[in-house]
Amino acid sequence: MSGESVSTEPSELESAIVAAVDDDAILSDLRALVAIPSVDGTTAEAEVQRWCAQRLSERGCSVDTWDIDLGELRTDQDFPGMEVDRRTAVGCVGVFGDATQQPALALYGHTDVVPPGDLAAWPHGDPFTLHVDDGIAWGRGACDMKGGVAAILGALDAVRRSGGELRRPVAVHCVSAEEDGGVGAFATLRRGHTADVCVSTEPTDGHIIPANAGSLTFRLEVPGRATHGSTRTRGVSAVEKFELVHRALRELERKRNVGAPELFAHLDLPWPLSIGIVQAGDWASTVPDRLVAEGRYGVRADESIPEAITAFESAVAETCAADGWLADHPVAVSWPGGRFAPGAMPEGHHLLDDVRRAVTDVRAREPRALGGPYGSDLRHYSAAGIPTVQYGPGSVRFAHASDEHIKLVDLFACARVYAVLITRLCT
Repeated sequence: MSGESVSTEPSELESAIVAAVDDDAILSDLRALVAIPSVDGTTAEAEVQRWCAQRLSERGCSVDTWDIDLGELRTDQDFPGMEVDRRTAVGCVGVFGDATQQPALALYGHTDVVPPGDLAAWPHGDPFTLHVDDGIAWGRGACDMKGGVAAILGALDAVRRSGGELRRPVAVHCVSAEEDGGVGAFATLRRGHTADVCVSTEPTDGHIIPANAGSLTFRLEVPGRATHGSTRTRGVSAVEKFELVHRALRELERKRNVGAPELFAHLDLPWPLSIGIVQAGDWASTVPDRLVAEGRYGVRADESIPEAITAFESAVAETCAADGWLADHPVAVSWPGGRFAPGAMPEGHHLLDDVRRAVTDVRAREPRALGGPYGSDLRHYSAAGIPTVQYGPGSVRFAHASDEHIKLVDLFACARVYAVLITRLCT
C-alpha cells in the first residue's frame, strides 16, 4: 500500500462515518483534556496520558500503556534531549482493529503543554478551564495540541459506532514531552509502534505540512571584567561584548534565510534565530563580568544538526577573534535541552494527496502544502521510515500564547477529515 494512492469515490461507509462524528462529545473531551494541567515536567503529564489510555479503551482499542524508562533512553545515541527535570513519563498507544497487523495509519497527538505564564494575561481567567464563546474555545493546550487529540478521539468513536470493519488497523499515538525534545514520540517508536503512514494533528491553520525545519537551544556565556560603575573604563562590560555577538548572530540569521526552498518561501524567516533569556550582573553600580544568554536557533531543512552547529559556532568564534578582549576571553557556546532535527515526508509519496483529497472533500476547499518553521515530532516518524504529514485544527500563531484558542468549526471539520482518512486507508 505504501506506494499507491487510494480511491476517493464516495461510499456509504464513508458517509455513515462522517455522519457519526459527535461534535458535543469532541468538545467534552477537549474540555476534560484542558482541565488536566499537563505542563512539561509535572505529574499531570502522566495523568493526561492515562486519561487518554482510558478513553481509547472505552472506544474499543487495544491499549499499550507503559512507564517510559528515561534512564535507558538517555543512553541512546539518538536521544533527543529534554529541557525540564522530568522524573517520569508515560507512553500510550491505542490500536483499533486487528492489533496483530501493522496499522495502515497512525494518528498522532501530544498531550503536554507549556506553562501558562502570567495568569492575569489570560482574557478568560483560568487557562486550564476551557472557555467557549461565539464558536471559539480558549485555554492552554486547546490549540497546541489537545484540540487535535480530541478530534482524533471523535473520529475514532465515529468509526466504531458506524459499524464498519477495518481491513487494516488504525493506531492512535498519544505522546508527552514533545515541547522540550520529543522523548515521548522517541520512546513510542523505540517500543516498536509503527504504521504505514502517520498524520500528526498539530495545528496547521488549514494547510498541510509535509516538512519541518529544525531548532536548537543555545547558551552563550560572555565574560567581562568587573569594576565599580564610576570607573567603568577599568573594567570590561559583558553586556557590551554581548552586543558584538548579537550583531553577528543577526547577520548569520540574514545569510541563512537567503534562498529558502519553495515549501518555506511563504515565510519571512524560515529559520529564525532569537534570544529568549539574558542574564547579567549582580549589582547596579558594578560593571558586569558575566552575561548568560539563551535562545532558539532554526535549523535549515537542507542541513544536519552538526552542520547547523558548526555555522553558529563559527560565527561566534569569528566575532571573538576580531575583538581584543574576546580573542583572549572567548564566548563559551553550549547546546542544552532538546534537539529538533528537520524532517520531511519522502517527495512524491501518496499520503500528501490522500490528505489533500480528504480535506477537500470534507471542507470543500483544497489546502496548500507548506513547510513549517518550527521543530516537531514529525522528524522522529520520518527518521523511523514512516511518511508523515501534519494537518490539524488551530494555528501555530496562538500556540504558547496567553490568547491560545481554537475555532470549533475547524476542530469538528478535522475530526471528519480523520474519519475519512481512516475509512480510505484502513477499510
